[in-house]
Amino acid sequence: MARYQCPDCGYIYDERAGDIHGGLKAGTAWSEVPEDWACPDCAVRDKPDFVRLEDPSSSDKDAVSSSLQH
Repeated sequence: MARYQCPDCGYIYDERAGDIHGGLKAGTAWSEVPEDWACPDCAVRDKPDFVRLEDPSSSDKDAVSSSLQH
């Protein structure tokens, strides 16, 4: 599951956790988050402003896969 960060305050939306106070249950995919949803911490940024974060576990897998090929 992916994570997205508010560029203003640093809040991270994690699909695994959702946003209970905002009405988004745990497991709510980013694609299902309404376009008018705003950052619950700063309320300055809306969904389109959030930046997808690299999944550290997928980077590790890529690094291992790459090293095995050489």
